[in-house]
Amino acid sequence: MEIYDRILEAADPSLPMALRIAENDTTLYWLMALEMYREVSTDLDNGRQSVFIVPVGPIYQYRILITLIDQLPIDLSGLHLFFMDEYLDVNDALIDSGHPLSFRGFVDMELADLLTGRHGFRREQVHFPDPADPEAYDGAIADLGGATVCFAGVGINGHLAFNEAPCGPESLSRIVNLTPETITTNAHTALGGAWEMIPRRAVTVGMKSILAARRLSLWMNRPWQRAVARKLLFGPICPDFPASYACNHPVPSLTVTAAVAEAPHFGLR
Repeated sequence: MEIYDRILEAADPSLPMALRIAENDTTLYWLMALEMYREVSTDLDNGRQSVFIVPVGPIYQYRILITLIDQLPIDLSGLHLFFMDEYLDVNDALIDSGHPLSFRGFVDMELADLLTGRHGFRREQVHFPDPADPEAYDGAIADLGGATVCFAGVGINGHLAFNEAPCGPESLSRIVNLTPETITTNAHTALGGAWEMIPRRAVTVGMKSILAARRLSLWMNRPWQRAVARKLLFGPICPDFPASYACNHPVPSLTVTAAVAEAPHFGLR
């Protein structure tokens, strides 16, 4: 219980990573979009491609990013977006992109359809893992020199992408079984609690590719992540909470909303 009593302070020098506290969800989405824009701009100045490993959740930063690019145009021909994961059907094939839970469908609607053919961006620069050959995803990232940044949320049981616990830092891209915790949380987030509608398996980028990114940028904006943030920052580094390996990364950061920075309330005081 002691780790839950810790107050999150951005200036705390004892933290294992840089911490930033955003006032609210809107501010967090803007900060995330600005960080993506700034990274692309910096990579352009340094003559290199931007290779991002990116999540679908958080979700609203992509429309803001497009607004920034439209207002302050930059060349996107060198930007590659490797999305973390996708749900699978009962035959271990990707769910149809028209499925309401499809991450590919969301990305098409919120990003790819809006950017393709503009600012030098091509649809081929959007990538998803293939359940027929998951490890090829790691190879595709490596062929581009590895990820420049991995942007990630953190699951209730510490997963990055769908790397469910227990999971070590060397795991490769693969098909995984989703845990009851993930299924329930995602049902609450996406389907109003209809957990029976959430697919039971998914294909995910591995921890090895995530942790090999030159920079690791984590984001939390949901109130239930109060406990998650404290496990990440103050708990043990172990396979039972895969995101904890971020604490060993050379350049990690965490951005949370003010609500997440508050201590969890257990009603025990």
